[in-house]
Amino acid sequence: MNAIEVNGISKSYGKVQALQDVTFSVGKGEVFGIIGPDGAGKTSLYRILCTLLLPDKGTASVDGFDTVSQMKEIRRRVGYMPGRFSLYQDLTVEENLKFFATLFGTTVEEGYDSIRAIYSQIERFKDRRAGALSGGMKQKLALSCALVHSPSVLFLDEPTTGVDPVSRKEFWEMLGTLRERGITIVASTPYLDEVRCCDRVAFLDEGRVRGIGTPEVILEQFRDIFNPPGIKRGRDVAGNVTVTQQQTEPQTKPEPETEPKYVIEVEHLVKAFGSFHAVDDISFNVKRGEIFGFLGANGAGKTTAMHMLTGLNQPTSGTGRVVGYDIRTEYEQIKRHIGYMSQRFSLYDDLTVSENIRLFAGIYGMKSEEIRVKSEELLRRLNFADHANDLVASLPLGWKQKLAFSVSIFHEPGVVFLDEPTGGVDPATRRQFWELIYDAAARGITVFVTTHYMDEAEYCDRISIMVDGKIKALGTPDELKERFHQPDMDHVFTYLARQATRGDG
Repeated sequence: MNAIEVNGISKSYGKVQALQDVTFSVGKGEVFGIIGPDGAGKTSLYRILCTLLLPDKGTASVDGFDTVSQMKEIRRRVGYMPGRFSLYQDLTVEENLKFFATLFGTTVEEGYDSIRAIYSQIERFKDRRAGALSGGMKQKLALSCALVHSPSVLFLDEPTTGVDPVSRKEFWEMLGTLRERGITIVASTPYLDEVRCCDRVAFLDEGRVRGIGTPEVILEQFRDIFNPPGIKRGRDVAGNVTVTQQQTEPQTKPEPETEPKYVIEVEHLVKAFGSFHAVDDISFNVKRGEIFGFLGANGAGKTTAMHMLTGLNQPTSGTGRVVGYDIRTEYEQIKRHIGYMSQRFSLYDDLTVSENIRLFAGIYGMKSEEIRVKSEELLRRLNFADHANDLVASLPLGWKQKLAFSVSIFHEPGVVFLDEPTGGVDPATRRQFWELIYDAAARGITVFVTTHYMDEAEYCDRISIMVDGKIKALGTPDELKERFHQPDMDHVFTYLARQATRGDG
């Protein structure tokens, strides 16, 4: 008997058809991947299988129990780990675990053997609030919470989004031990290396299953989606990277002789919280129009450093200047002269496209007439003219991404900070986003980007890699691969990140 049977499942939300006649099965003890672009219907399918959502048509069973008529039996047998970790940030590690154990009618003591191998790695931090954990620790806690009642089937909905490559590898090693115990695992992921860890995968697109097979077969069959052509890298006269196949006309701006060479200047920057140095004496410069990759494992100090550079936090010691302003004394000026885009796209879903543009332009101090003229120009360039009055919530994810990035540079800032802007996004959409980045750099906008996708690291002009609060490597992708004798940036990152000594503590 299969662990999961899905037969003709359909689900719609008003006019939106999330799932259409979905059919597949998963064998007991199998690691089964559900992959596809954003909005394909993956999360709706998970919620139906975990009995959190009723299908409009069709049937599904988990461990032989029907998801509609026998949902109580299923809930005793499944573990569910949705994206964003599903933890209560204000509760401690131990309190989160006890809460989930109580939900399943058990105790931590009764279920400890089921989670010992994973929970023992973070148990010494049991009194720390979940919100203060690193990404890797949150993963381990969320997985422990999903396993505390000894489930036979584990559902994982993009559990590693926003987590560094080393922690992702460790997570999948943990899944390997669960598989050895006979637990059936159903996982979705945008990372191709994780897709290849599955026994079989189902490719879901626009609510339909387009193909089922081994990872190699599916990735080859739909290679245009999962392996889009690489971005061809050229260089303009200033030495900046451009996308040579783009058909847009060059928009490079002459650099005034009086303009400083560096847009970001950092000297011996330190940020301490008590005796803990989150950022420990870092120094670097970033040129105008440069694409600068700022990499590091979760907990390495990247976010703290970015908060100082964007005026959200002040350093303990050291100096820094961003677009000519001092990060200690002129942080309000910095905020007005930079752009910022986070992983969550920084848009208001309940406002229209035009309202979002006007709101952010106003925050950046632009005049009404300038906003009107540039808004019309932007809507034409993005082919959004017919969607100016659409709510952002109704837009496809790729459109949201293009709009959010365009809004973040609407006021032509000297530098735009991108904090994991493509986290959880499918490969084809990520590639389109990087074309926008190259276009912005060609116009003289400096791009300061963090990412956990190592293929994106290859697209940067230069890269820094932080370990234990310090910059351990700085140079072009080719220079770093040669210096550390590694074949690609994924191996460079892993080699350096595994040298961390302060760990999650």
